[in-house]
Amino acid sequence: MEVEMKIRGLMMDPVTNMPIVILKDVNGNTVLPIWVGVYEANAIALEIEKVSTPRPMTHDLIKSLLFGLNTGLRKIVVSELKDDTFYAVIWLDRDGELITVDSRPSDALALALRLDCPIYVEETVLKSSKRATASVGDKVTDEELRRMLEGLNDEDFGRYKM
Repeated sequence: MEVEMKIRGLMMDPVTNMPIVILKDVNGNTVLPIWVGVYEANAIALEIEKVSTPRPMTHDLIKSLLFGLNTGLRKIVVSELKDDTFYAVIWLDRDGELITVDSRPSDALALALRLDCPIYVEETVLKSSKRATASVGDKVTDEELRRMLEGLNDEDFGRYKM
C-alpha cells in the first residue's frame, strides 16, 4: 500500500553533515528522512525556494522533454529500502499508457516538485526505515532522531544553504 507524502523541508544531518529531505505523511505524523547528496539537495532546494537559473538545470530539462513528448508525470513512489539505500519509481503517462522508470529518490522528488505530482512511499519502506534509522550514527539513537524529526516546525528548516 502506498502512503501519500509531502516534502516537509530540507535540513542538514547534525551527525554526518549530509542533507536530509524530510517527507511527511499528508494524513498523519509519520516522517521519513532520506539522506541525499549535496547536488541533489541543491536541485530540490532550487525548486522549493523558486530560484530561477539562467540556464535549465537537469530536472528542468527533463520537465521540458516530458512536455515536448506529450508525457505527464502521474506520481513518484519511494518503492524500496535495500541495504540502507532507497529506491524510487517514476510513473509516466503517455497517451494513456503507463510507463515506469527506475530512479533515485532525490531525482524523483526534484521532478515531482517541478511537475507538481503526488509523492508516495510504500508502507513497507516506512516500516523498514524505522529500523534503518538506528544506523545513522552512534551519537543519535533511533528514538531521538524520530522525536527530533516529528517535532520540527517551520522555523527549524529555515533556508537551505546552497
